[in-house]
Amino acid sequence: MDLATHTHTPPQAVRRKPFPWGFVVRYLVLTFLAVFMLLPFLWQVLTSLKILGEVNSQSLWPTIWQPRNYLEVFHRIAFARYYLNSVLIAVWVTLLTVSTSAMAAYAFSRLRWKGRDQVFLLYLATMMIPGVVLTIPNFWLMLQLHLYNSYAGLIIPAAFSAFGTFLLRQFMLSLPRSIDEAAEIDGASEWQIFTEIILPLSRPGLIVLAIFTFFGSYASFFWPLILVKDDALRTLPIGMLNFQGTHGTETNLLMAASVMSILPLILLFILLQKHLVKGIQLGAVKG
Repeated sequence: MDLATHTHTPPQAVRRKPFPWGFVVRYLVLTFLAVFMLLPFLWQVLTSLKILGEVNSQSLWPTIWQPRNYLEVFHRIAFARYYLNSVLIAVWVTLLTVSTSAMAAYAFSRLRWKGRDQVFLLYLATMMIPGVVLTIPNFWLMLQLHLYNSYAGLIIPAAFSAFGTFLLRQFMLSLPRSIDEAAEIDGASEWQIFTEIILPLSRPGLIVLAIFTFFGSYASFFWPLILVKDDALRTLPIGMLNFQGTHGTETNLLMAASVMSILPLILLFILLQKHLVKGIQLGAVKG
């Protein structure tokens, strides 16, 4: 039996992938934009480490490093007290806002009652009212309740959010109604359905709302400015305003105080960036 002759075909040439020029260009452009946007913060940090005589110099880097500027801020103003007030108020406002918005969103999304959608539209319409218009009524109400110049007066008016209710309602509407029905068959109450089923499933929306609320409350300026008169109750924005009025010529100290005031927000954003992006993406898809 003759052996069949096999002809070997030359292996096909390996096709090389084209160099990803588009990816490289996009990466370089984004890197340039990131560095460009970080330049003001870099100037702020470096200025906070300069001596007063070098603040107006053309050199970006200080020739004499003076980190004690940060300690000097605590000696000039009650910075620690202002910082504690801002964090305390922001934490309480965040907890109350998330709680009230979650309960309202549950009532507007999962419960069936007459006039629900009409009431929600009226509640949502309050977002179109400028906050400045409500300043005088809120201030008068705080006076009548004897909450002027108090922590409660700074916290309670900010503890209710139509935006937070709308945001969480969109998350809760995306959950299938069969979950509620199955829980009711198993004998769960409305409170158990809300706390043990709906809230855990709405966790991305709760995190997004908590981040936005904390940032907004931490940087709140106008309401604490008109409601607080005692120095012990001032928040960081008001304390910074007072510091600028008395030590505005000492730019290095002012920059040191500014760096310390915004550093917690930067760290919080870095730590929760993953949850923030995930929550926004889920809200965009589900809503």
